[in-house]
Amino acid sequence: QVQLIESGGGLVQAGGSLRLSCAASGRPFSRSLMAWFRQAPGKEREFVCGVTWGGSWAYCTDSVRGRFTISRDNSKNTVYLQMSSLKPEDAAVYYCAADSRSPSIVVAGKNLELWGQGTLVTVSS
Repeated sequence: QVQLIESGGGLVQAGGSLRLSCAASGRPFSRSLMAWFRQAPGKEREFVCGVTWGGSWAYCTDSVRGRFTISRDNSKNTVYLQMSSLKPEDAAVYYCAADSRSPSIVVAGKNLELWGQGTLVTVSS
């Protein structure tokens, strides 16, 4: 049974940085696309960033592009989200997801194959 386990969330001041990690336990997950989503209170879950196995596609949504970077270490079955210049509107529960299909499916965020339990990011102003 493969699980995605997020870590690295916490409280940070606006303008600060955090790095989230998502480790896949169980069988190797290196061929899957990996992505980060977030959900703020009262809002729908939204796509943040995604990356293919080899990194040929690495994409972040407009609201975080230039501030967030997604990367992965396949030898560690881990994907990272480096977040910089954090804003209060970035506060949310951040979820890691994995899917073996396509970037467009991942970005849509519907019925993805595997989700983590989430990690909370709080940004104080």
